[in-house]
This record gives sequence, C-alpha cells and structure tokens, in this order.
Amino acid sequence: MFQTRKTGMVARIPPHVFFLVSAVFHYLGPACAVLLFSSISVLGVAWFRIASAALIFALWRHPWRTLLNMPWAKRRILLALGIVLALMNVCFYLAIAHLPLGTVGAIEFLGPITLAALGARTPRNIVALVLAAAGGWLLTDVRFAGQPLDFVFAFANCAFFMLYVILGHRIAQDGEFNGIDRLGASMLIALITITPLGFTGALPAMTQPLLILAGIGVGICSSVIPYVGDQLAMARLPRATFALFLSLLPASAALIGVLVLHQIPSTLEIIGILLVAGGIALHKEVETAPDNHKKNL
Repeated sequence: MFQTRKTGMVARIPPHVFFLVSAVFHYLGPACAVLLFSSISVLGVAWFRIASAALIFALWRHPWRTLLNMPWAKRRILLALGIVLALMNVCFYLAIAHLPLGTVGAIEFLGPITLAALGARTPRNIVALVLAAAGGWLLTDVRFAGQPLDFVFAFANCAFFMLYVILGHRIAQDGEFNGIDRLGASMLIALITITPLGFTGALPAMTQPLLILAGIGVGICSSVIPYVGDQLAMARLPRATFALFLSLLPASAALIGVLVLHQIPSTLEIIGILLVAGGIALHKEVETAPDNHKKNL
C-alpha cells in the first residue's frame, strides 16, 4: 500500500522536474571532487564517489534482494551497468584532472547528441537537435590543450556515458522504483569493479573526517541524486528525448556558476543558454514512452 502511494505521488510529478534536479546536482559533485584532488589521488576520489553512493543505496534500497531474486539473464544487464558506472567515473576524473572541465564536458556532450540524433525522425526534431548542440558547444567553452592520453580518457568517458543512458533506460522500463532498486544493485557491482583501482588512493583520507565527508558529498551530489533523478525521468521519457534534454547540463553548469560562484555568463554563454532552451522547446516526442508494465527489464 505504501509503495503504491509513493508510486502515485511520483507519477503526478512531471518527469522533466526529476531531470532538472539531476541536471543541477550533476555539476555540484565535481565541485566537491576538485577540493579532494589536492589531498587524495584522482582514482581515490572516483572510489569515494562510488563507495559512498553504494553505501547509501545499500542502506536505502537493500539492492542485494534484487540481485538474489533476479534470473541470470537479467542480472547481466545490471552487471554491465555496474561496470560502465565504475569505468565512466574513472575516465571522467582522469580526464578532468588534466583537461579543462569545459573540454571534457563538450566531448561528453557528443554522446547524448548522437543518441538524440538517432531518434530525430522529423525535420522539426532535427532543427531542435542542431539548436541544442550549438548551444551546448558554446556553453562548454571548449579549449583543446592537453596530452593525447587525456583525450583518450575524455572520449572513453563519452562512450561510457552513452552506454549509461542506454542501459539506464533498460532498467527503468519496469517502473521508477524497480529501476532505482536495480540502479542500487548496479552500484554495488560498480564498487566491486572500482575497488582494485581506487581504494589504495583513497586511504590517505580515511583518518581525516573532513575529507571523508567531502567524499560522501561527492557521492551524494554526483551519483545518488542525479542517477535517481535520471531513473525517475527515464521511466517516463523516450530515450531520444532524454538524450536531448541532457543538453541542459551545460546550461545548468552556467546557472550554478552564477548562483554559487558568482560567475556572470558572457554574451556567447547567454546565446548558448537560449539556443539550448529553444531546442528543447521545439523538440516534439516521436517515440512511445517506456511501458512501465513491461516485465522484460
């Protein structure tokens, strides 16, 4: 009864609201992560992000029950998503450690734009896609300067981000809260995947409470709130529409810059925000939204 009541409350909230919450917190997490780079290694920060998120999901959703009650054929999707989450975070932090965040964001932005292009089947949606892509490009303030390996990590992050959107939609098709349970299970798998890579780098922070709190903050802002918001939005939005909405991420970064860092956007950034808003306003859904009653994961 309580679960049904919660589902009804969620259904009354437009999916775009959940996406907007996800978009805002998407860039608050990296702000916390930057503070940790001077104290622990990049891979240690990535481990903290995954570990703290996995712990929160474990206490909240008890995701091991999902894994135990699911046939192996369906567990494979959760296994794949967990590995993708771990490697995506590793590549993202290795990239932003040496490249400007705007450059990494621009490269990452290529992924959802590609997914949106695959679903743009009308001239109206193609124009919407072009507007959103142009706006995102202006907002990311791209500067190509860095070592080739740094760009390898940035493009690998882009590829893993595309896989995250695809697999995330797969686990969201059976309803919002089922998707969150499966996300929690995937986060446990991500923790197992990333521990050999990042646990040693996180050890210097284990005796410093402030660094531990900062690491937990990274996990909450970067993985718990955005990924839960994504699941609640993915369950009710077509994949191409969700992918196009990801163009809001650079705009949300600019907004956070104004409110938190008092960074006033330039004329080009304002134009970029307007282009993104115009693209999203022009876009019209042409796919059938995911059927929450499907039982095929």
